[in-house]
Amino acid sequence: MMRIVALLLLGVSLSFAVPLKKDKEVHWLSYTEGLKKAAKESKLMFVSVYADWCIPCQIMEKNVYSDPSVATLLNSRFIPVKLNAESQDSIVCDGQAKTAERCYFDVWELSAVPSYVLIAPKGMSILTLTQSLDAGDMKYLLDQFLTKEKEWIAR
Repeated sequence: MMRIVALLLLGVSLSFAVPLKKDKEVHWLSYTEGLKKAAKESKLMFVSVYADWCIPCQIMEKNVYSDPSVATLLNSRFIPVKLNAESQDSIVCDGQAKTAERCYFDVWELSAVPSYVLIAPKGMSILTLTQSLDAGDMKYLLDQFLTKEKEWIAR
């Protein structure tokens, strides 16, 4: 009888020791969907700005956003959005209705890809960054964003 109880306790304790499943890919949303979801869930929106011709963007898609630790962090703590810098689709950036391309140049003042825009749940941009990153650097960057999460969500 003691053996059965011991085996049951061992089985239960091992079930709690199993790590949570990590995501294998980022669940990207469109900009407009992401903005709505960020407001509803009160989360920061992480926008990855790319262009179809951008080789570093393609490398990041393959090597960074497919990294389980990066994908899990983006999916669980941010609202991940992909946005084509050359898109003529109309979006609202910092309260202004413009094409994605005009937001990229005029509002966020970006001039290269890959770029990233961190946006508060109320739709205002917090910061922008232009740089190709590896998975370790991206995870570090996202962790740094989370240190200011409460302050930035209030914006």
